[in-house]
Parts: sequence; C-alpha cells; structure tokens
Amino acid sequence: MPPPLVLPSISAAVDRVLTRTPGDIVLAIPLGIGKPNPFVNALYQRIKANPARRLKIITALSLEKPVGHSDLEQNFLTPLVERVFADYPDLDYVKDRRGKGLPPNITVSEFFMKTGEYVGNTEAQQSYISANYTYVVRDMVSQGVNVLAHAIASMADDHGGMRLSLSSNPDLTLELVEKYRAAGKPITAVGVINQHMPFMPNSAEVGAEFFDIVVTDPAGTHTVFAPPNNKISLSDYAIGLHASSMVLDGGTLQIGIGSLGDAISQALILRDSNNADYRRMLDAMCADGLAGRELDRFDQGLYGCSEMFVNGFLQLMKAGIIRREVFGDPVLQRLLNEGAITETRVTPQTLRALVDAGRVGLPMKQSDLHFLQQYGVVHAEVSLEDGFLTLSSHRCSADLRQQDAFDGICQHMLGTQLRGGITMTGGFFLGPSDFYEALRTMQPQSLAKIDMTRIDFINQLYGQEELKRTQRNKARFMNTTMLVTLLGAASSDALESGQVVSGVGGQYNFVAMAHALPDARLVMMLRATHNNKDGLTSGIVWSYGNVTIPRHLRDIVITEYGVADLRGQTDGEVVQRLIAVADSRFQDELVAQAKAHGKLDAHYEVPERYRNNLPQALEAKLHPWAEAGLLPGFPFGTDLTPDELSMVGALKKLQHASEHPAELLSLAFKSLWDSKEMPAAYQERLGLSDAYSLKDSVLRRLLAGNL
Repeated sequence: MPPPLVLPSISAAVDRVLTRTPGDIVLAIPLGIGKPNPFVNALYQRIKANPARRLKIITALSLEKPVGHSDLEQNFLTPLVERVFADYPDLDYVKDRRGKGLPPNITVSEFFMKTGEYVGNTEAQQSYISANYTYVVRDMVSQGVNVLAHAIASMADDHGGMRLSLSSNPDLTLELVEKYRAAGKPITAVGVINQHMPFMPNSAEVGAEFFDIVVTDPAGTHTVFAPPNNKISLSDYAIGLHASSMVLDGGTLQIGIGSLGDAISQALILRDSNNADYRRMLDAMCADGLAGRELDRFDQGLYGCSEMFVNGFLQLMKAGIIRREVFGDPVLQRLLNEGAITETRVTPQTLRALVDAGRVGLPMKQSDLHFLQQYGVVHAEVSLEDGFLTLSSHRCSADLRQQDAFDGICQHMLGTQLRGGITMTGGFFLGPSDFYEALRTMQPQSLAKIDMTRIDFINQLYGQEELKRTQRNKARFMNTTMLVTLLGAASSDALESGQVVSGVGGQYNFVAMAHALPDARLVMMLRATHNNKDGLTSGIVWSYGNVTIPRHLRDIVITEYGVADLRGQTDGEVVQRLIAVADSRFQDELVAQAKAHGKLDAHYEVPERYRNNLPQALEAKLHPWAEAGLLPGFPFGTDLTPDELSMVGALKKLQHASEHPAELLSLAFKSLWDSKEMPAAYQERLGLSDAYSLKDSVLRRLLAGNL
C-alpha cells in the first residue's frame, strides 16, 4: 500500500474527499468517541450548503454534551459541562436532528442510539438500522459506504516517524477496510489525529498506509467525551452483588457501562478484598441461602473479554482481579487451562508440555522456533541453522527427542516468562475523564496486556473458534435488559410500540455464545421495577410486544431480589422462579396472569420467604454496609463536586415529582412546613438568587427542602 497523503488542514482533507468521491458520499464513522467530530462537522456543513451533493452517515452512539431542558437545569449544567467536557465539539448533525431537522440532502442512520434520547424523534426512528453488532460491517457494505473517517492516536517512533492507533475503535474499522480492499472496492479512509486519544497498542495499532489521508490539523485535537460516573443505588448494588456471585475464579468476564457495571465491579472487589463482609451481605439478601454461589477470593484471576472496555474493568485490573492472561495460540492456551503448564513463568515443563502436545516439531523447524520466541519460551536471539540451535557460545541439536538437546535448550536458551499474554480484550471504550488519563499514562508493559480489537473476534465464536473457545473458559456474560417476560424472553432495545430506546448491539451475540460454550452462562440483569411518568411498573411482565432475546435462550435472570436460574427449566418452573425475584407489589398480579394462561398450577401460592421483596426491606439489609463505606455511591470517584451532588439529587427528586402530582404536592407541603433555606451559592448557581416571581420562590423552597 502507498503511504497516506498527510494534510495539515481539515478543510483540505474535506476538499480531497469531495474530489475523490464526486457522487453521493456514504460516510462510515465509528460509534462513541472514535468519531473525528471536527472533520465530520466540516464535511457536513460543506454538503449542507450544496444541495447538489448528497451525504449519508452510518454510525452509532452519537454523543453530545448534556443540555438542560429548563432554565433551572441549564443554570446547573453550564459550569459542569464547561469543566468536564471543556472543548469537546458537539456533532452538527446531532444538533440539527434534535432541532429543525436534517437538510433534505443528508440522512443519518444509526444501529445503536444513545439510550432513550430519540424516543419520539420521527427521523431517527425511521432511519434506525436494527442489526447485531457482528453484522454491521456487512450492512455498511450493502449501503455503499465509500468514505471512512476515524479519530486516531499518534506517537513518534524510534526513527522520527509516526505510529498510529485506532485507539478506542478498531471494533468495525479493521473489518470494514479489510473487506473493501480485499474485494477491490473503492473506499477513502481518513484518519484525523486527536492527541487526547489514548494510544492503544496490539491490534489497534495500524501502519500509516492503512489510511488514504491522515490529518494532522491541531483543530482535530479536543477533549474526549467523558460521561461522569453514575451514582450506584442500593438496589443496583444488590443486583451487582448477586451477579458477582455467579463469577468463577479463573474465568472470563463481560460487563457493560453504567451503574450496574460499576456495581458488579465493586462487588467483585469486595469479594476479593473484604470476603467476610461480602459473604454477610449476600447471606442477608439470599432467601434461599448461599448454596451454589461463588464466594471465594480470586486465586487465579479473571480475563476480561467485552465489546465495551469500561472503567469497571480498569478498576478490576488495578485491584488485581483482571489478571488471567490468555495467549494467541490454542494449544498453548489449552495447556494452561488444563494445568499442563501451571504458570506463565517459563520452566522446562513449559517446553516439555508443548513438545508432548505436538505443538513443537521433532526436529524443530524455523516456524517452531518462531512460535517459541514469539511467546517467550526461548530467547529471541536463538538461531536455527543446519539442524542446530545456537545462542552465543551454546549450541545443541534442534531434535528434542535427544535428551541432551532438550537439556541444552533448558539450561541455556529458555526464556523466563511467557510473553504476549492479554488480560483484557475490548472492541471500544467509553468512560470518565480519569479513565482516559489512566490509559494515556499507563506503563507500556501494563498497556500491552490490553488488546483493543475487532468486534467479529470478540462477539462471536466463528473464525479462530478453537482459540476463542480455549480463551473464554468459564465465561460469564453480564447483560442488562429493560423487561423480562414470565416465560423468560427479554426486551432490551425498544418499547412495545416499536420505538427504539437504544439498539440490539452485541447482546444477542453474547447470549448465543453463553449457550455455545460448555461452561459459560448468560446473566441477564434488570431492575425489578420502573418508576416514571407512567407510574410504578414491574420489570417482570406476563408478555411484551418487543422481544430482543427469545424465551428459548433464557438462562440466568437477576433482579435486586435474587437470582432466577432458568436454563433447562420447564415453563411452569420458569414462571415460579421469576415471580420469586419480582417486586412483591406485583407478584399477585403476575400469579393471576400465569394461572389464567395455564402456565401455573391453580393452587400455587408465592412462598412466604419471597413475600418481602420490597425496596424498604432491601434498604434495611444493605444500609449498614453503605454506612460502613463498603457500598459507596461513587466507588470509583465522580467529576461532580459535593455541592453539585447535593443539587443534582434535589433536581432529580423535583423532576420525578413533577411527573406525579400527588408526590409533587407532598414535596411542596413538606418544603413549606420545614421552611428550609437554600445556601446562597446554590441559589446563585441555579439562577434563583433573585426569586421575584411566585414560580421561582416556590422552586427555591422546593429545592431547599430536598437538598
């Protein structure tokens, strides 16, 4: 491949793209933080101003800075957004899509949307592409993608040249470019350097020739989008604690973003570092006892393999829990799994096991030596010529059937440690600002154990199946869903009306893998209730009009009230087990529906031990541990100040109450009765210092009463 055209200007790069692609442009840009926003905005504005040109953007998870929906929210958010998001440039197409609409010559299709943000947005709903993550590249090809734009990281090499990394998003980019070039199809790949993107090695690092155009414009460098950590509620902690007791030592872990992912991570850390209290917490919550739960510390550690590398994984790495190394050779990995090689330190037994398994030829060939050197079994300086291995003054036969040859290698040529081990494999990442900073400043030897790679490697077993199966032993795939039906189907992506909340993403892929791997399990987590403008509703329902995961793929379902193991169970047993982890305020209704449809015995009654599945009961069980500091609201820190946390709590209470008139009336009465005053600094921040109107006076009193 020829070297790329290096351009110092985003405008010049747009000119070149428009010249190279004279017809319609179909632009693929990565999901999340991999978008080169300044380049995308420049191209968007250029085509928006020229109705003769057409642009179609195919992407997912288009992020934007938080926007207040009232003067109060805007006053609160403005200083926070300026501090946390700094110079992050919003995407112009997102602003237009939310406002007056996209111009007629531009369309945007996403296969995963920011959760809940586009419900009711007609344009976004109609242009949504429903696809499993592993099929997205196929669908991009069918849409005629001809331009790829990607935010990349760079660093100088030892010779004054430039090294490039796809950083957060090799997930689809590697496969997309590979498919196009293998088929001889034209595609213009544009890499825009953002100096704030962490430089990720291994699979994410690409040669400069991977791109047709590399843009070095300083305008391409800006703050990476960094959503602050969400607060973890006690109910989320309960789900996380239950889920953590499903994880096997020496196994594989997948988790997602948000408070549930952080809750699992903190629970795993407690299990390893504060085991006695961890067991007491679970014992207090488990109506059926602790039989069958995994409660011990992590002697072997875990391997992280997840489409999304989140901050929780980084915290587990820091805690020494994500430390099980996997290697890119299935025979070597199998020997490690079986204990034939007992540790990553190289010993004569390491070489003996590889020889006995037939992985090293007798006599050795050049490919065998390369394999042994690649993984650190023998020194990199060893050479093979005319059937003899040589290292400095030491020389022996390459035929390891000869004992003296085997002994000679073991005595003089063995390495000390297996090399190339990976403890964390991810497709893309997203997290708070300190997460990115940790990656930017991580020691090279630690960073080398993280492999950001293709989604078709992570999310499925097809292709390199033997390797994937040996690496992903004892896997636990943690997924979140909105609703579960009493027969075990899950709805995770859309409402019953068909309105898309987020997207399928990779959920189905991990569900399928959980059933395909002999010792893997799917853990589907959901909150037992939802409380919104429609009032309090159950997360477990009789049936639902949208299904993301069908009932025949049911496995483990977890709510804050317990674990329902559904795999291999009859419909009647599945119904009973889900009712046992449902909120008790909805159990009678669920029982009646199941009986009416013939899925539950007419004489069935909910056992008494499950009749106290209520928030206040759960709060009483976990509150002492929260008071002791073991279940903090923000175990991994927060970008919000204590004052901002106080204000945002009051704002959320007020927002929720505004959707429930009775609750709002109660809050108003309490606030007026208590006659609390809001601190002057809070009044100024929220624009309520001069509350002349009745509305502002009431707001100030309501907020003061809920701080």
